[in-house]
Amino acid sequence: MITDVTLSRINHGVALHHQRGRRAAARDLFTRIWAEIGAGRGDPLHVCVLAHAMADVQDDPHQELLWDQRALTAAGSLTDERLAHAGVPMTVAALYPSLHLNLGDCYRRLGDLDRAREQLDLARTAIGALGDDAYGDLIRAGLNQLARRLAAGNPPGPTP
Repeated sequence: MITDVTLSRINHGVALHHQRGRRAAARDLFTRIWAEIGAGRGDPLHVCVLAHAMADVQDDPHQELLWDQRALTAAGSLTDERLAHAGVPMTVAALYPSLHLNLGDCYRRLGDLDRAREQLDLARTAIGALGDDAYGDLIRAGLNQLARRLAAGNPPGPTP
């Protein structure tokens, strides 16, 4: 169970977006939290999770890419102990497949297929850290979808 108040607020924003379709409301909440945590200078866990979520509510794929890059950068400063202390039930290594998936899909939508393939390869290299659970299944399915889209010559649309 997540015990970190900031992560709980971020999860609320994710629910606004994914469960209620309130993308703008989620983006507004994320913007407030981003200011409260000191932007990119805050706790790397908060920065990583918030940037990862903020990327999903961007209308401009260039802005989405910027947020995805922020999330990946912040992940480099995380520790398994920090995740455990916050009640996050996974290792830092398990974050990387999703981070690389999002970057790969963003590069694909921007037409940079070489970088998209690089990110797909990085995600596949890290996939062993995923658990045999719903989260792992979701990320593996997304990676398979990205691979199919790249193999098919980049058909339009976001990868789930």
